[in-house]
Amino acid sequence: MLEARDIMQILPHRYPFLLVDRITELEPGERAVGIKNVTANEPQFTGHWPGNPVFPGMLILEAMAQVGGVLLLTGLDDEGDQLALFGGVDKARFRRQVIPGDQLRFEVELIRRKGPIGKVRGVAMVGDELACEADLMFALSRPPDDEPEKAE
Repeated sequence: MLEARDIMQILPHRYPFLLVDRITELEPGERAVGIKNVTANEPQFTGHWPGNPVFPGMLILEAMAQVGGVLLLTGLDDEGDQLALFGGVDKARFRRQVIPGDQLRFEVELIRRKGPIGKVRGVAMVGDELACEADLMFALSRPPDDEPEKAE
């Protein structure tokens, strides 16, 4: 099991954009399961929507992608030196509203990986109900150097 501090060793995301609280299952190169506890204290609920808070679908996809990123980045020889960049979404469907108090469980499985490109299939569940499903694509990349090049 990976806690938030462990996830931050793998992904560059930080508050308010780290959307995964815990990885409960991880089979590197095969599948991962992650949890997101949706609370009323989250900043998006001030505008989405006042009096009727609904967790935005794009954030459900982003959280699913973060679980997919953990899956793709774990088990690599140089895992701390790469980023999993979100490359695309196919077959996304939203089946249920997600509201404060819900717990999202993301289940992602690797469909394929060829070189720096990976594709996962994911579902987001609230209890036994399907909230979202999608195929997500990633490009693995090295982060840019922090130091600018020196002119000669």
